[in-house]
Order: sequence, then structure tokens, then C-alpha cells
Amino acid sequence: MTLTHNTWPVAIIGSGDLGTDLMIKILNGDGPLTVAAMVGTDPYSDGLARAARMGVATPARGVDGLLAMPDFGDIRIVFDTTSVDAHRANWAKLADTGIRMLDLTRASIGPFCVPAVNLDDHIDAPNLNMVTGDGQATVPIVAAVAQSGIVSYAEVLSSMAAQSVGPEIRSAIDEFAETTMAAVQVVGGAQWGKAMMILNPAVPPMAMRSTVYCLVAGEADHPRIESDVLAMVDKVRAYVPGYRLKQRIQFETFSMANPLYIPETGKFTGTRVTVLLEVSGAAGYLPSYAGNLDMMTAAGKATAERIATHAFETAGLPT
Repeated sequence: MTLTHNTWPVAIIGSGDLGTDLMIKILNGDGPLTVAAMVGTDPYSDGLARAARMGVATPARGVDGLLAMPDFGDIRIVFDTTSVDAHRANWAKLADTGIRMLDLTRASIGPFCVPAVNLDDHIDAPNLNMVTGDGQATVPIVAAVAQSGIVSYAEVLSSMAAQSVGPEIRSAIDEFAETTMAAVQVVGGAQWGKAMMILNPAVPPMAMRSTVYCLVAGEADHPRIESDVLAMVDKVRAYVPGYRLKQRIQFETFSMANPLYIPETGKFTGTRVTVLLEVSGAAGYLPSYAGNLDMMTAAGKATAERIATHAFETAGLPT
């Protein structure tokens, strides 16, 4: 492959739901990305079978197969959709190759990346972590509220269809919540945060829904906060079309005469901002109710496209 203004070869490690959905998103998109290869550990996986039918190279299983590709040097970005332990091993083999990696696990080797919020701050980082599905949905809202006030506390609660949550998440649900909580603080700007996940067993499955509570200390400019949140929703919806507000943004003010009592910290005066979200997936490969997974693959694709565009601009190539 030869790099041109409209060719940015990428590879995908992992042929499960995330990897396959990501591959289909890229192949069906009109951006600069092209899928050069997909590797996996299960030679009979649906993802590898689809990749082969769509003309994508499927070398030997695992990252070693990718390294053995004759044109591996042309690959610019590798998406890792495997697991924490596998990602650490994969990064150990790829770190010295100069290839960028987008991590769709919770390994958190590189900085957290939420493209609507902080991608430009880490545009040159060799390894970016895409947080979690609920983190990609909720952190932008916390960041939007924090633009015009001090968010002393942020709490996010996400309900996901049980059918969309695989064994990797189920076996480490507390760790996933901790990763989201960390991103709420590090990327969202909250001084303190909490994240919770609910696996909804409803049949038929329901779309992902998230509730974001932000406590804004002191005086709060409600119209400005509402405007910032609405602008952020539009920004996220540019790469996740099924991302939307479920209801109008809610504000509740607590004065010295009527403070909010918080067991951990005592009395709070200021404004509680409540934002209710719903995320429907694009249903390219995953079902539409799997909004949590769609957030991850859409954010990963958007991040890689922005990295490619930045590289073209830096090199003076047309975009």
C-alpha cells in the first residue's frame, strides 16, 4: 500500500463483536481509513469469515500474524478490541514499531480519549485508551457542564441491555465502572465522581440509557450550561447518530436555607444538573440496542479519522 491523501491503512486485533462492528463501520464509511487486516484467535469466528469475504487480509492468529504481514509497515493504526491482558502483551510487541494503537479495552496504558472532549490534546500519543461505552456517552456531558462551573461531584448511571454485555465486562464490571469514574474526573473535569452500571434483562432488549448528575458549586449560569450541553450532544452525534437527549436538561438549585445533604461531604449549595441520555446503535453489525458497544466503535473510528486528517494536514496533503 502507498499512503495517499485518502488512504490510511489500519488493522484490527480481535474478531469478536467489537472488532467486527468496527471493521464494518470503516468499510462502509467514506473517510480516509482502509482496513488492511483483521487478526483473531478463533479461526472460525464470524468476524474473520466476514473480513475474508470483504477482501480484508486475515493473517495467522494474534498480533504475531499481523507482524508477519509483508505490508505491515504501511499500517498506520492498530485497533485492539481484545482484553486487558492481551492488550498489554500486544502493546509490548508493537510499542517499538512506531505504529499508533487505539485501545478499546480497559487496560489504560495510554491516556483516556473521548474524541468530543480531549482528542486534540493527545493527537500524537502512541497509545490511546477509549475508556468504556458508558464513559464515551457520559463524560462529554460532564465536560460540557464543567465549561461554565466547578463540578464538585458527578455521578453517572448507565443501563445497558444484558444481551449487549459480554463475558469480559461481566467478569470485571466493577473495574469497568472504576475506569468510567476515572474518566469522569480526568477528562470530564469533575472533582469527585462515581459511575454505576445496570444490566437490563428486559425482553425485547432496550436501548442504552444514561443519567448524568452534576453538582455545580456556587452560582451557576443555567442557560449557558444548557447551551454547552446541547452543543456537546450535537458534537457527539456527529459520529454517533443515535446519541440524543431523552428529556430536557433539568436544574435544581440548593441555597443556604435549603442545602443538599451529602453523607460523604456534608451540606452542598449550588445547582444539580440532570441530563438524561439514550443511545441507539447504528445496527451495522451489532443490534441497535447495543448502544454501549456502538459508542466504543464509533468513537474509535472518529479518533482514527481525526488522527489521519491531522497527519495529512501536517504533511501538507489535501484532506
